[in-house]
Formats: sequence, structure tokens, C-alpha cells
Amino acid sequence: MDIYLDPTLQLNLNLGTMKKTTILLLVLVALGARAQDDCINALPVGIGSFVVTTINGTEVSTPLCATSGPIATSAEWYTYTPVLSHPLTITTDLVVNSGGDTRFHVYTGTCGNLTCVGGDDDGGVIGNGYLSYDTLQVTALTTYYIVFDNSWNGNGFTFQLVDSIANVGGGPAPTDGIQFTTVTIPINGTAAVVDMTNDFLDDVASVTSTTIRVSEQTAGGTWVNTDVVTPQANYTPSWSMCVGDLDDNGHNDFMYGSGSGVTFMIANATATAYTEISGPEYVFCQRTNMIDINADGHLDAFSCHDVAANVFYMNDGNGNLTFNQGGLGETCGNYGSIWVDFDGDQDQDLFVAKCGCDPVDILYRNNGDGTFTNIAGALGFADTQQSWSSAWGDFNNDGHMDVLVGSSSGATHKVMRNNGDGTFTNVTPGSGFDSFFGTNIEWTTHDFDNDGYLDILGAGMMIMGHGDMTFAVTDVIPGNGPIGDLNNDGFLDILNGGTAYMNDGNDNNWLKVHCTGTVSNLNGIGARVQITSTMGTQIREIRSGDGFRYMSTLNAHFGIGADADVQSVMVYWPSGIVDVIENPAINTTLEVIESIPTAIDVAESDAFTLYPNPATDGIIIGGLPLGRHPARIMDVAGKLALRTTVGNGRVGLDALPSGSYLLEVEVDGLALRQRFTKQ
Repeated sequence: MDIYLDPTLQLNLNLGTMKKTTILLLVLVALGARAQDDCINALPVGIGSFVVTTINGTEVSTPLCATSGPIATSAEWYTYTPVLSHPLTITTDLVVNSGGDTRFHVYTGTCGNLTCVGGDDDGGVIGNGYLSYDTLQVTALTTYYIVFDNSWNGNGFTFQLVDSIANVGGGPAPTDGIQFTTVTIPINGTAAVVDMTNDFLDDVASVTSTTIRVSEQTAGGTWVNTDVVTPQANYTPSWSMCVGDLDDNGHNDFMYGSGSGVTFMIANATATAYTEISGPEYVFCQRTNMIDINADGHLDAFSCHDVAANVFYMNDGNGNLTFNQGGLGETCGNYGSIWVDFDGDQDQDLFVAKCGCDPVDILYRNNGDGTFTNIAGALGFADTQQSWSSAWGDFNNDGHMDVLVGSSSGATHKVMRNNGDGTFTNVTPGSGFDSFFGTNIEWTTHDFDNDGYLDILGAGMMIMGHGDMTFAVTDVIPGNGPIGDLNNDGFLDILNGGTAYMNDGNDNNWLKVHCTGTVSNLNGIGARVQITSTMGTQIREIRSGDGFRYMSTLNAHFGIGADADVQSVMVYWPSGIVDVIENPAINTTLEVIESIPTAIDVAESDAFTLYPNPATDGIIIGGLPLGRHPARIMDVAGKLALRTTVGNGRVGLDALPSGSYLLEVEVDGLALRQRFTKQ
């Protein structure tokens, strides 16, 4: 263990663990109580274990990297300067600290000008789950400031710095040709990577309790920051956040999941202001998702509940979200939910990785009639593995969704191959995850090297897939975070705090698919995208919220290796509509707009009601059968002006100039038409 007393003095102690700890404690006492109480006097430390007797330092860290919790008044400061680049784990998630509650921040820069690069609050799993854990890639000869504050309490604890590479069974494999370059993006709070400006480019959206900052990716590779002040959020996304267009107005809304409840931030028609909605219900949120649960064309919202049955909010399409509890996970310990069509029947099923009080994973099959059945036991998932998240994807490109259920504590991962007949086979032995002992709360899957095979990001490690249900751990450690293409080069990047790990890429080809729903929700969330090229068939699903904490891109991303073309793209929409695009261009983004079935006849104009007429900013539609109906608005020349879906609700007209229009609604094969005027 190395103990750094001064940047120019290093003691190398080759002693037993007890002697090391004793000497370390004597050194800390000798340095005096205030040696690490502010930035300028931060105490240099190395790999090993360290004791904080109490938090009473005079300088509080700023900016905050971990934003949940009360305002801190004291902090303790340490620095770590690696000789070599490597993944560093900082953790208080130790048995000796069981029952404690810690928070820390990690910075680079200089005192008075610090930049967040990591940090955590409540990322641990030991005891009450309030301890802290984070893994980040550190760069040789760069000084990192590690700051523990008293946001929750000032009690003493032990923390560890761990070289994560040293803990990988068998050591790291080659890099498989993937590297990252870091770029700073000035986020403001908890961040998501998602298109916020409807140009198909992934932006960064970061939120606090009173602001939403959109760091817009421009075509020139620069970032334009726009801050929108929001109403005070009752709850902030201390555990997770998801994004989607809940009201189909063309602008994404937010769902914040905290340890006390759920807040929605709903964008107005121009995304220049937001409405805050927080219910009175106590919800100990873990993973949050947006998904159309009842297939009515409206995005609903779901949240895992740590200490009770899971909750969900049903969207009636008129701006009302109704709270429900039960029916989708009845007991506690719900951590990592992911909505996935595991059986390929074109509806979304629900898997929840569980931990803590009831660590028995659940897999709810969607019966297609508004009901769900838990079949985890019959399929080999209902064991007591402790996990906070799972990575679902087609790892062997056979058209069926496989899964890694990643361990959050203990060295037990589970790789399950989907047999395509409603059953799974545990193929962990020989997969590479039988000898990989890294644990984390965050597991997700994407193709990072564009070779056409899904890789896995977890435990802060890049784990490359070979397309045959086997994986290799690399020595490239970008850390976990929301994922998307942050410079539009066709390769997926990772945002970790305010640091973007930009994928250096290679010569492999790619295709991104952006889904725009009409009958289905506007984001196309829940759609399955399938492409076929020379190497075979690949599938992706559009998801709002995967892994445990983060919100990643809503674009479907495919690497196709050396293949020079894609023969077809098929999109299976939540509505049941299937669209096929032949021979699309590659190395670009393809927008697929959900087709509206062609009407076969025209009915009288009084088949439904439309008012007010003339209209100003919207019209109210009444008299239609229940459900969502494809619709379009055409101008007097017959040109399509707006494509939407309607029920017995409102259609916004803000995007239309003044003039006369024809509204056509498709119901059971009939085109129902009425004329109206917008003033």
C-alpha cells in the first residue's frame, strides 16, 4: 500500500494488513485534524483502505457531483494521483460501514476551479444501501480530488481506493481495438443522453430541482447550452431518470425517481417552459421507465419500488397520469426494471432484477389483453442472486432477446440464452462471466465497436461480445453512464458525470434508426427494429430507461462491420403496424415514420364532433370509439400539414399557420373527415 504524505514524499510499506492500518492511523493523527479539511490541504492517498474519523472540514465541495441529499456544511478532502492510467473504484460499501450513510464527489482541476468527473450517493448495497460506490477511468499523472461531505451525517467511516483491473479474474483481455478520448461537457445536475431538439442528434439534458439544461449537439460538433427554469421539483432524480414525450406534443418530458416520490416535468409546445407534477404517494424509486403498458398509443410511466409493490402511472392521453400500485411486482427489493419483448410476440414484457429484502427476480409476460403473468420461476430466473440491473439484447444474433443479469454483490453473474421457444438456458459457464468477478449496480448492452455483436458495459468495464454468447473483458474502462452518439460519427459514446468518453471508432460501418410513431407513441418507445445485412439479422428495441440509473439514446444503433450495405430495415411498432424499408443508405441516420393504414371509404362529416371551429391553438375531438386513431390534417391544396393520432381528446394546432384545413381520422377502415379553420 502507498501512503502519500506530500507530493514529493512517498512511503512504500511492505507490511501485513494490520500493521499497515496501524501505521496509516498514526500518520493521519500526526498530520493533525485539519490536514484534509479544505482543497488546498487535501491529503494525498494511494490504493488501499483509509479511515475518516469525523467530517468537520471547513470547505464544502462545489460544484456538487452527487446532487441528492441535504446541503452539506463540512467535508474532508483527499487527492489521488495515479502513475499509470487505470480504472479506479472509490467505495465506502464495506461491511465495517454497514448502517452508515455517505456521499462523495470526485474532481479534476485546481482548487477554486474544479470539474466533476465522478461521485456517488447511495450506490452501495451493504446494510441500508446508503453507502457509496463509483468506478471511473483515471489518467496517469492527473490529480483527482476525492471529497466526502456531511450531507447526511458527519460520522466516521472507512473508504477504499481499488485498482479495478487488479480485481478482474485472470486479468484484462486485449482492447479489441476500442479506445475513448475524454471531452468535458458542462452538465448541470443529473444527466441523460437523448435527442431534445428533434434533429435526430443525441443531446445532453441535465436537471436540477429548478432547471433543465439542454446541451444541444450541433452538426458542427459543438455544444449550445440552453437553461430553462422549471417549477421547483418536489422530488429530484436521486436514483434514476427517464425521458419521453408523454403528451405527444413533439417535445420530451422527464420522470424523476427519488427515494421519496416521483416528479414529472412536462414540456410546453415549444419546450421553453415545463409543468411540474408530483403525486402525494410515497415511492422509494429505483429504476424508472416510460412505456405504453396498455398499448393505447399513450406513453405510461413505471417505477420500481424498493420497499413495497411497484407503481405505474397510466396516461389517458388528455394530460392525466393516474397512479396505480400492484400487479407488476408485489413485494419489496425491486431495483432494475427493463421492458423487453422477450418472447417476440410484439408486446412488451417486464423483467425486474431484485436485491435486498426479496431478491427473487420477476419476469412478467404480457398476455396481450391488459394482464401480466409472472413466469420467472419456470424460466430459471427466480433465484436469490443479488442484482440491481440486467442487460437484455440479442447476443448471438438469432432474433431472440438474451440477457445478462449482472451481480451487484458477490461474484455471481448469470448469462441466459433465449432458445426462441419460450425457454432459456443458463450458459454462464464458458461465457467469460464465470471468471469475471467485477460487480456493480449498472449493466447495459450496446455495440460499441460496430462489429455487429452486442457488448456489455458494467462494473465500469468494457466487455466485448463475440456474437456466440461469449465475452472478453478489455483494459478500456470508461465508467458507466448514459450512452449515445455525442458527435454523430456513428460510434456510441458514454457520459460519466461531466466527462464524455468519446469513442475513437474504427473502420466498421453502421446505421442509426430514428423511429417516429403516429399510431404508436411519438418516440416509438417499445418498437423493435430489425436490420438484415450480409452478416445476418440484428434486432434492437427502443427503450426509455435501461441499466439501473441512466437514460440513454432513443435511436436504434447498429454496427455492421465490413458489410457494405443493409438489405432491409423492419420496424415492428407497438400498434402492430410493420414498416419495411429496402436498401437504405448506411453510415447515416434513417428516420422511419410509422405508416397509417390506407382508409378504404369515406363517411359523412357528422360521424364525430370537432370544436371550436374556427379554432385558435387547438381543437377538441369527440364522438369517436375508444382508443387511438390515426389522423392527418391537410391544407386546401391537399398537402399534408400534420400527422397525429386522436381519441376523444385535444389536437394542438400551434404548428399550423392560419387557414382552412381538412381533418381526416381513420376508424375501422373508414376515413372520417371534417373541415375547420384556424384563426
